[in-house]
Formats: sequence, C-alpha cells, structure tokens
Amino acid sequence: VMPSGDTAIRGAGSGRGVFAGAANPASKNVMDFVNIASTGDATDFGDLNTIWYLLGGCASSTRGIWFPGYDQSNNVDTIFYTTISSKGGVNDFGDTLNTSRNHSGACSDSTRAVRAEGYNSAISARTNTLEFITIATTGNSSVFGDLNRAMSDMAGSFASPTRGFFGGGKGPETNIIDYITIQSGGTAIDFGDLIDGTRSEGSGSANTTRGIFFSGSGPGSADTIQYITMATLGNATDFGNLSGNNESGGACASSTRGLYAGGSTPTKINNIEFVTIASTGNATDFGDRTVT
Repeated sequence: VMPSGDTAIRGAGSGRGVFAGAANPASKNVMDFVNIASTGDATDFGDLNTIWYLLGGCASSTRGIWFPGYDQSNNVDTIFYTTISSKGGVNDFGDTLNTSRNHSGACSDSTRAVRAEGYNSAISARTNTLEFITIATTGNSSVFGDLNRAMSDMAGSFASPTRGFFGGGKGPETNIIDYITIQSGGTAIDFGDLIDGTRSEGSGSANTTRGIFFSGSGPGSADTIQYITMATLGNATDFGNLSGNNESGGACASSTRGLYAGGSTPTKINNIEFVTIASTGNATDFGDRTVT
C-alpha cells in the first residue's frame, strides 16, 4: 500500500490521512487527520514541534515521515515521524544531509522514503539533491542521487510500489515529470510532461497504479487534476477539476481515494475534496480541515 507525497501522508492500516503544517500564522504547527473511506471534517491529531509549512511528507502503512519545511525563525534539518494509527506530536527521526533546505517533495515505498531537497535558503538557490531514509528505523538521511534539474515547490510527488515521481516545480517553472527506482539510487529519469504547461506548488497522491497531480500554480492558480499510469512512460492525462482554482494544498490517499485539502485561492481555505483514483471526474466535497 503506497503513500503519497508533499505536505500529507496516509496510512492504509488505519485508513487515516494526516495533514501537517500551515501557512496560517496562527496555526503553523497544526496536525489533523481524516478517515479517508468516509466523509466529514478533520480532527486534531497533535502538533508539530515547530511552525512549519511547505513540508515534504510521505509514509509507510504505519509511520508518517516529515522532512523539514519552511520555518522563518530557524534553518531546520530535523526529520520527524508520527505513528499514523495513534494521535499526538512528532518524534525525532534524525537529520537531513544539509541544513537550510525547504520547499521540498517526498515519496516512499513501504520501507524507504526519498526526499528532493528543494530550496536552499542559506544561498537562495534551488538544489537537485535526492536523499533517503529507511522508514522503520531512525537515523540521518543518506545520499540517493540527483534530479535532472535543480527545483523546488513541485506540482506533486508520489510513488508506486517501485517508482517514485516528482512533477513540475520551480527553478524555473517546468512541466517535466521525473521518476526514480526507490530501492536503487542514482539520477532521476524523464517520464513525460504535465498536460497544462509549467506547473508548481501543487500536490500529489497515488494508489499502486495511478498517480494524481492536484492543481498548482503556473502562473496563477489552477483547478486541474491530472494523472499518470506509473508503470509506463508518457505525458499526464486529464482527470477532472477541483471545485475552484487552488495552489499549495496537501494531499493523501488510500488504495481507492485521493484527497486534496486546504490551499490558497489566493485566500487561504480549509476545504477537503476527494476523487476516486481508478475513475476520472471532478472532485467531490469531503469536509473541512481544522484550520485554513
């Protein structure tokens, strides 16, 4: 059962999707969760230990992993984890390869999480470095390889049981989708392109066969949902639309549903919408997050 990436995680064992962090100044350390198979409003999960947003999130079926996001007061290099079936705060996992990296994307199979480092705030430049951890352990991350380009603020990241995907991004904005083989290492390979030109600041989720890119900016917000068949190569295909233009939300998934929550229109919102991954069509209202 495969996890999604970006600012959300999922746990098939518990049927939960967990959203963490927010750009809302009053609630940057918030974590809340939903039961993906149902509909309804999110419930408080616990708190991050710092005021983060633009996190890199991924998961196994039991643990959620949070790679550092943006914290205006500190250059954070700590990786944190949660136990998805419980509630509460985060636990220290280890440290990233380098400090001052944020605006990153992440994906994982059932054992290994891979992070694209994103934006280096110390030198105001984007990076192409990929790093990985073994989810069931604790410890510092290790070198995985490189993306084909330096980028941050991706249009989405997610994984199949074998491949990890990073789509779009800034540095400059692009429509390229890259993939990696998660249990190996090395440089990412070109998969294809997004359908609607350059795209960044979206979010992604997946089941074992399909990966979904939700919305994004490029320039301006968009309501586009698009998908790829992860075992093949090729360009993304139109899936449907969100209820309105949106960017910078978070996503999660079960084996049947993909959820997209929050974001900016440019007004910050708390909407949660869902799609049935195996079909196509417009998103349906799920409920609300605890915060905008």
